[in-house]
Amino acid sequence: MNRKMIIAIDGYSASGKSTLAKNLSKKLKYTYIDTGAMYRSITLLAIRKKIFHSDLWNIKNFLPFLININFQFKWNNKLNRTDILINKENVQSKIRSIEVTNKVSLIASIPEIREKLTIIQRNFENKQGIVMDGRDIGSNIFPKSDLKIFMKGSIEIRSYRRFEYLKKKGKKISYEEVKKNIFYRDMMDLYRKISPLKKPKDSIEIDSTLISTEKQLNMVLQLIENIKFCQKK
Repeated sequence: MNRKMIIAIDGYSASGKSTLAKNLSKKLKYTYIDTGAMYRSITLLAIRKKIFHSDLWNIKNFLPFLININFQFKWNNKLNRTDILINKENVQSKIRSIEVTNKVSLIASIPEIREKLTIIQRNFENKQGIVMDGRDIGSNIFPKSDLKIFMKGSIEIRSYRRFEYLKKKGKKISYEEVKKNIFYRDMMDLYRKISPLKKPKDSIEIDSTLISTEKQLNMVLQLIENIKFCQKK
């Protein structure tokens, strides 16, 4: 009855997936796996290798760098967060740049990269108790998750939240630029050929437009209690 669960949280860019996943992982003492950060880390690596300075579709020149790639998620006691390490380098503070944000959906649409990260992400299933967020966790990575959440929200609210986040980080960017980027990412996520963003049939939908993060957390905690109650019967 005390078996730890796999919780999959999917949804649109800036819809609150990561915030909910982080809050859940802290409350439940589960491991938090940020798959978006994994794609951002690959994007950072691609930028460093200057693959965007030439023909992106000659991606085969970049793929050899991914053969022995290693991801780690480590709790940062000082900053009270989970950091991502790629090949032992902590890149948590480097993957939220505007340059990475503008390129990540393009990188995430490349089949060879998705295939590589899908294998890595599925291996996390062996962990006891995980919360994983992304675009295709419930539909593709863990289709048999104990609980699937799908997050959405109006593009205006999502853009405003991302704009405020970037402003607090000292980034100089306009609200319209942020909104344009989120719309572009939505289109890339929805219409890519490999594992597009879609709501799993057995997922619970949460519209974060007018719901506070605290209420979202309480809603999901209640869902978890309901699942545990049903398992006891």
